[in-house]
Amino acid sequence: MFAILKKEINSFFASPIGYLVIAVFLLLNGLFLWLFKGEFNILDNGFADLSSFFLLAPWILIFLVPAVTMRSFADEKKQGTLELLLTKPISYFNIVFGKYLGALILIVMALIPTLLYVYTISKLGNPEGNLDIGSIMGSYFGLLFLVAAYTAIGLFASSLTDNQIVAFISAVFICFFFYFGFEGLSNYNLFGDAFYIEKLGMESHFKSMSRGVLDTKDIIYFLSVTALFITLTTLNVKRANT
Repeated sequence: MFAILKKEINSFFASPIGYLVIAVFLLLNGLFLWLFKGEFNILDNGFADLSSFFLLAPWILIFLVPAVTMRSFADEKKQGTLELLLTKPISYFNIVFGKYLGALILIVMALIPTLLYVYTISKLGNPEGNLDIGSIMGSYFGLLFLVAAYTAIGLFASSLTDNQIVAFISAVFICFFFYFGFEGLSNYNLFGDAFYIEKLGMESHFKSMSRGVLDTKDIIYFLSVTALFITLTTLNVKRANT
């Protein structure tokens, strides 16, 4: 598994992909949070908090994570190297999990520089340092769990096809549906109790963690979604070898 992980990380940074992903994520956040006029602009809001960042980041990641994961299995299938990889003395799960960790580490590396926003907002506060640290820490934990789930979904979409564009579009759609779709459905109250429909989506659990309260229900939800799609990806890879 560690050999797969090392190979994935090396492949990201041996090409412009790794640097481009980090740069695009930071650039988009920087433009919306500090330069572009609008609801996400921190300086225009008049409040020293990072709520704008935590509202914006999940939407950027819906596109960014699939861009990272789309090549994981689709490219291997297209080049015919997946069959060679599957002949190695390594389990299907370890192959999938190694690729999963490689993509996850890259996305987490893109999140790390955003910690500078915390320092900047702290300096801008009046009085200086007037921040809700509990809420910020909860939001960052929520982002980590959200990224973990997005990455698992992206890997699953990549295992379905040998076309990277199809894998990207499929992953964006599934991530969007899991993040916002269930809340959208709950507004129409078509499937019974709207509360339980909303709880099937990621957004309600992410917002819950953003309040600074790490409820085990929210953690279990994200871990369950992640485990589900890793399992489905493993089954797809196993089926490709039969």
